[in-house]
Amino acid sequence: MRSRHGVSAAPSVRGPVMRRSRIWVLGGGAALVLLLLAGCYRMAARPEQATLTLAAGTGAHPLLPPPNPTLLPTVNIATPVGWAAGATPRVVPGLAVAAFATGLDHPRWLYRLPNGDILVAESNSPMTDITTLKNRIARFVMGAVGAGDKSPDRIILLRDSTGRGVADQRTVFLDHLRSPFGMALVGDTLYVANADSLVRFPYQTGQTRIDAPGTRVIDLPAGYNHHWTKNILASPDGSALYITVGSNSNVAEHGMAVEEGRARIDRFDIATGTLRPFATGLRNPNGLAWNPQTGALWTAVNERDEIGSDLVPDYITAVQEGAFYGWPYSYYGQHVDVRVTPQRPDLVAQAIAPDYALGPHTASLGIAFSQASTLPEAWRHGLFVAQHGSWNRWPKSGYRVIYVPFVDGAPVEEPREVLTGFLTADEKHVHGRPVGLALDGTGALLVADDVGNTVWRVTGAPGMPQGQ
Repeated sequence: MRSRHGVSAAPSVRGPVMRRSRIWVLGGGAALVLLLLAGCYRMAARPEQATLTLAAGTGAHPLLPPPNPTLLPTVNIATPVGWAAGATPRVVPGLAVAAFATGLDHPRWLYRLPNGDILVAESNSPMTDITTLKNRIARFVMGAVGAGDKSPDRIILLRDSTGRGVADQRTVFLDHLRSPFGMALVGDTLYVANADSLVRFPYQTGQTRIDAPGTRVIDLPAGYNHHWTKNILASPDGSALYITVGSNSNVAEHGMAVEEGRARIDRFDIATGTLRPFATGLRNPNGLAWNPQTGALWTAVNERDEIGSDLVPDYITAVQEGAFYGWPYSYYGQHVDVRVTPQRPDLVAQAIAPDYALGPHTASLGIAFSQASTLPEAWRHGLFVAQHGSWNRWPKSGYRVIYVPFVDGAPVEEPREVLTGFLTADEKHVHGRPVGLALDGTGALLVADDVGNTVWRVTGAPGMPQGQ
């Protein structure tokens, strides 16, 4: 049972996710129209399907076939059914997975405090996107995949006080937020990125709830806020925060005026309060992490939709200061998107290609470098990536956690699967969808599952040599 100030340890049984269908909120007539139109989207778009394997759109040199736009975009969704009691994702040999915490409410993002406590942003869209027929259909689709419920707007603290790998203590750490996402502790100040602002709170080590009112530090681009998630990462010296801001559209179909300050990573100087662009042309950056070998800032970016199941690959890349990555005028370097008007060949000429493709429409979100993990040696020299899963590809892609091996600070080889089984065997339903990643205080990998309402914990399998 929840209370305002906290809840007891997570329940031990997880049943199917039962969600109220959002179509009835629109009224019977509108709901019927959306059902029919969504059905038409699915039926009309089904003949459009991938002609390349997912692997072809993955790696340092992905294949990029000609665009294949259709009258209606491909819609291929999986409806949520949750996890049966005792069920878990599938894990590769040599690793083990178990629930760290269950019974959460749309857990999206994770952050580890220095004392080992884990913060979980329970969050969903603020539902402020522009009202168009297309977006109403998109909201229906998002509701069908478990992303249409009201945002919990809070941060939960999880604590494993026994060292058994299970969160036995849980409290509401912060509430009354605004679709919170990124979190970062700098000294004794906790920063939280809401959908519309950066706020700060005083923090004392070990506290399980913050009651002090937050201070609004800066406004962040919001408006109707199509890509609403805002992530933050502190610089290694604690002098600055790096802030991700996604685009307000797919490919600037509402004009560039509403994209002011968006599709980029900003740098916020804490001492002076100065905010400036660090890199631009990034359609929807989410995960942020410092490469422990090179010191470079890395991000995961969701690329554009609606030009076929084979385009465009999401990617990870080292973020070059001052660089332009193409959005909306081009993708993967200088591949021009003819849908954008007016064209900007001058900017396309400046666009640089990212470092490593993660496959088209995988919705790659959370990232975590593995060097500080205590997983077996084979998993300690690369980057973990959570792939939330596609809606605009036939067949589906993503719905898994992967590992990208690095050598000399750069990604190499094909990715390896870490966690799968989020999709049912027939791919019609989904048990969960991975989002945020973090390493806990023991070096295990934590995975936030916003549909399964669970945080999973990945360790080395019993009997396997563990890292130090």
